[in-house]
Amino acid sequence: MRITWFAWLAQHADEYGYSDGPLRATIGTGAVLVTAALFWFALHRNRPAAMAAAGLTCALGVGWLAFH
Repeated sequence: MRITWFAWLAQHADEYGYSDGPLRATIGTGAVLVTAALFWFALHRNRPAAMAAAGLTCALGVGWLAFH
C-alpha cells in the first residue's frame, strides 16, 4: 500500500505544488515537520494536545505546500 501511495504521489507531484523541484519540496516539508515537532515539544505535558497540534500543523502545512 505504501509503495502504491508513493508511486501515485510521484506520478502527480507536479499537480501538488512540488513541481518547483525536489530540493525546495524537501526544504518546505522539512520546515513543516520541524514546526510540528516544536509544537509537540512545547505541549509535551499534555499529550492529547501535543498530538493534535502536531497533526494539525503537519496536515495544514503539507496541504498548503501542496496547493500553493
